Amino acid sequence: MAETSYPRGGVTRVLPFGSRHSVHIIERNRFIFRRGWIVIFSGFFEPVFFLLGIGFGLGSLIGTVTGPDGTQIPYAVFVAPALLATAAMNGAVYDSTNMFFRLRYEKAYDGMLATPMDVGDIALGEVSWALGRGALYGLGFLVVMFVFGLVPSPWGVLALPASMLIGFATAAAGLAATTYMRSWQDLDLLFVVILPLFLFSGTFFPIDTYPEPLRTIVEFSPLYRGVDLVRGLTLGIVGISQLIDVIYLGAMGLLFVFVASRRLGKMLLK
Repeated sequence: MAETSYPRGGVTRVLPFGSRHSVHIIERNRFIFRRGWIVIFSGFFEPVFFLLGIGFGLGSLIGTVTGPDGTQIPYAVFVAPALLATAAMNGAVYDSTNMFFRLRYEKAYDGMLATPMDVGDIALGEVSWALGRGALYGLGFLVVMFVFGLVPSPWGVLALPASMLIGFATAAAGLAATTYMRSWQDLDLLFVVILPLFLFSGTFFPIDTYPEPLRTIVEFSPLYRGVDLVRGLTLGIVGISQLIDVIYLGAMGLLFVFVASRRLGKMLLK
């Protein structure tokens, strides 16, 4: 793995993708949120409300839709995996962008760099913490899906590690994006990106309904790859498409962890 060094005060810090010291970021965040877990859990209910209101409510009028393999499936079974993928993405992105306050105002990372930790540890630790929140949402929503009988295939148990992969990719992207933000107003740009992803990533209807140019763009979006992966697993459709999803999301996560590390190095190790 290629490594990058940044000199600071005569000391060379090596920045691959972090080290075991990154666990201290997780410990720090856990200590900070030890009395604020309700804030984290509150984000779990939004996709559940969408499932009840749209999956079952609107789904009772729609009936069935065409699944990935061409068969007709109940609308709630079609929507639920997409909402699971969305929950994992939202939890990971929103938590990773919380780094903005610690980076720009709290200056928490300056003190950390006086320890054996380096910027790679900071990036990996923050991504791991955000991934944990995304995985928590994924686990909770997957339990809801099992309770309502929306997981027709035993492959559905793999939706949990799939949601963690989605969380890893989107948390890394959110962290990298945060390093480019200059003010609180820049955080509003997240909604400009996340809302179209939520609406047009095959969440509520098959992407076959899109015109060809738009369909191609959607197929390259990270949330669509996550939706395709989770939906395939819950329906028992496992093939080359799901392998592409895994490679796409894994590569995306590694790329943006590297970008975030490089950006933090330029900002903090001056």
